[in-house]
This record gives sequence, structure tokens and C-alpha cells, in this order.
Amino acid sequence: QVQLVESGGGLVQAGGSLRLSCAASVGSLSSYAVAWFRQAPGKEREFVAGISWSGLSTPYADSVKGRFTIFRQNAKNTVNLQMNSLKFEDTAVYFCAATIRRSIAGYQKPNDFDYWGQGTQVTVSS
Repeated sequence: QVQLVESGGGLVQAGGSLRLSCAASVGSLSSYAVAWFRQAPGKEREFVAGISWSGLSTPYADSVKGRFTIFRQNAKNTVNLQMNSLKFEDTAVYFCAATIRRSIAGYQKPNDFDYWGQGTQVTVSS
């Protein structure tokens, strides 16, 4: 079992950058595939990026490709999301999620993940 805690959200101007961090307060993230989702007001929770257990597979939503990077820091027991060239439409609550499945391929729905953090707000001003 793993308990997830997100951090790093905040207010940033369009074109700016933020780095989100997902830490495991209990358990080791290196044993799980991990993903970032986001949910804007009135919208469904959507997949943003994921990373396999090995770190070799990193799928992204089309809307963030080339701007966001997901990566592991196993020594810190974290999975991070580097967000560059932020746009107003990136505004949302961002959640990290983990699954015991080690592969991330094909797993992009909220129901595919077993553990969730509480979320961190990202607000991009235009």
C-alpha cells in the first residue's frame, strides 16, 4: 500500500513553469506505475502523463506533449511533473495516482489506478 502527497502547485503567469511533486508518505513509489491527472471545474478528471515502474515508458496527453515532463527520483521516493510553457487552460487541480501494475501502457482512466493523493491547485493567469 502507498499513501501519496502532492506539492508544488500555485499561481503562475501564462508561459511560466511549475514543478509538481508526488511523494509517498507510506510505501515506495518505485514499485508502482504512477500517473498525473487533472480536473478543472465542471470537467471530468483527465489523464495528463504517466510513467511505468521502470521509467522507460512515459505517455502524455496530446494537450501537454512537448511542454510537460514526468520523471522519477527514486532516491527521494517521488514522481515529478515539470510543466513548462503553461497555458490558461492548464488551470486545474492536479492529482497523482498509482497502480500496482508496473506497466503504464494503455492505463489512462481514473479507474485504472488504486491510490490517489489529495490534489494540488495549479492556476495559470492569462
